[in-house]
Amino acid sequence: MANDNEKEAAASASLRFVRDGDIVGLGTGSTAVHAVRLLGEQVRAGLKIRGIPTSAATQELAASVGIPLTTLDEFQQIDVTIDGADEVDPNLRLIKGGGGALLHEKIVASASQKCVIIVDSSKQVSMLGKFPLPVEIVPFARALLAKNIAALGASVSLRMNPSGKPFITDEGHYILDCTFGQISDPESLARALEEMPGIVEHGLFIGMADVVLVGKGDKVLEIA
Repeated sequence: MANDNEKEAAASASLRFVRDGDIVGLGTGSTAVHAVRLLGEQVRAGLKIRGIPTSAATQELAASVGIPLTTLDEFQQIDVTIDGADEVDPNLRLIKGGGGALLHEKIVASASQKCVIIVDSSKQVSMLGKFPLPVEIVPFARALLAKNIAALGASVSLRMNPSGKPFITDEGHYILDCTFGQISDPESLARALEEMPGIVEHGLFIGMADVVLVGKGDKVLEIA
């Protein structure tokens, strides 16, 4: 499948940002999976790194491919993070959280000297918002926040598991998926969400990506 080839190509291109001795933030999601597997191959070939995973799923995968793991308790500065995104605009603003790990992903990105985002070409957009914006919330405030976010112009739905129960994040929260359509001013929307008590974090990543690598056909475009 073309997208999978593009994801793998972008992941492969990201490895040149990782150096011996680095603390590496390990993202979550289908594109990040490729990067974690490729890093595992390099570790088996002698690369010395320690990884800080952004989710329980990534932790499990990284351990299975032999990447030594550490935590933010041990290292509060990360040399480089490699992660995916659900949407990327021309200003390197992102929507993330389709995989449900946005809180840990944003914390890890904030602690990183360099944040490298890897995507396939379908994730490139001229304006954010076609992909529903994930908003992580405390369960207690679900109905109130759904109402307040809807008042900003979104169609809001509680993320569910295939079993029909609410999706629970690694930190025990709910996720509201909020479809705004085109978001003309992501910065203003981010501020409006941050002012609502009960919102733990939102999936707008603004000013966090240093480099975006886009797999496009048989090439990888670098946007910085």
